[in-house]
Amino acid sequence: MTYQEAYAKLEKYGQLHVLKYYDELATEEKEELLAQIADMDLALVEACKHKSELNQKGKITPLSAMQLGEIEARKEEFTAVGLDAIKAGKVGAVLLAGGMGTRLGSDAPKGVYNIGLTKEVFIFQRLIENLMDVVHAADTWIHLFIMTSDKNHEATTSFFKEKNYFGYNPDYVTFFMQDMAPATDYDGKVYMEAKNKISSSPNGNGGWFSSMMKWGIVDKIHEAGIEWLNVFAVDNVLQRIADPCFVGATIVTASDVGAKVVRKNAPDEKVGVMCLEDGRPSIVEYYELTEDLMNAKDENGDPAYNFGVILNYLFKEKVLEDIVAKKLPLHIVEKKIPYLNEAGELVKPEEPNGYKYEQLVLDMIHELDSCLPYEVVRNHEFAPIKNKTGVDSVESAQALCKENGIIL
Repeated sequence: MTYQEAYAKLEKYGQLHVLKYYDELATEEKEELLAQIADMDLALVEACKHKSELNQKGKITPLSAMQLGEIEARKEEFTAVGLDAIKAGKVGAVLLAGGMGTRLGSDAPKGVYNIGLTKEVFIFQRLIENLMDVVHAADTWIHLFIMTSDKNHEATTSFFKEKNYFGYNPDYVTFFMQDMAPATDYDGKVYMEAKNKISSSPNGNGGWFSSMMKWGIVDKIHEAGIEWLNVFAVDNVLQRIADPCFVGATIVTASDVGAKVVRKNAPDEKVGVMCLEDGRPSIVEYYELTEDLMNAKDENGDPAYNFGVILNYLFKEKVLEDIVAKKLPLHIVEKKIPYLNEAGELVKPEEPNGYKYEQLVLDMIHELDSCLPYEVVRNHEFAPIKNKTGVDSVESAQALCKENGIIL
């Protein structure tokens, strides 16, 4: 992109302040800024002007889950179907690893955080070990696609090479970068995080497949004959990946997507819950649950909205291509955003000072006709690491790993 083209684009969206320091930049820095302007979807920021109108929820009703008893009774059937699909190369895995370990007190990618007590055990390592269980059971390698961001791509790829992929076959590991979205003040003016760089952040967990398409990964998926993609987040160190029983249950029930869920530990637990929205599968976030929904009961007297998602989904690949051809809803999230002040000095705010713009995987599910909520045993498959101590922390994950016989 030329300077003139960048100027015209910024002028269109009222963002000419981005070029404030252009004349004092080195040639390479100018090129970096122009490239970022070319790649950035500045139309997103217009949405903050009508933020209150976005993402209005429809009518919420319960969606029943396949519970542990039924899964256990049909375990052999489901596992056989799942293993056949995996052995045939029809199942791939997608690790969402674009985040940093900031809340853990680390400036490194979250996946390189060491949770070991007596030895080094990294978050990435735990996930690879879990996937290796299925590789051994199926006697075949599973394609693993790892999504990074421009914040951590180089550090993540270098770490995997340094650790020899924790024994995984590197021929079956493909890295790609998540698209970034601009971060703005409350009036929609993009912040600058450096004189040659617009402040940006990953465009949300709903942007993973569109990012794969942008990187040409979908062509590789077609060539490999992959029909199902198990997408999962980096921070749950106990989750089962490409789980044959889960894969088989999703296939047998002819579902477009399977969603691993756990029983909530309290009505107000901070997890999104499976539901129907206007008759289609959906997820309602914990902060959107009204008192009535929290306290609603099903025909058996159990909580009607009792199954929380753990961000482990199995999507039919061909429906993903249909989804990204549409425009997913945009979510505007209030955040603390480092920025350059009028004097060109970097400020790290202690309170929220603007918006980040995200797409969410829950909206992908709402585009589909069918979803299988699939219950897993909470203490065996749900050990999220969000904080350093307390609830959903390094400490709680370490305790759960110990409970499951994993030596740290």
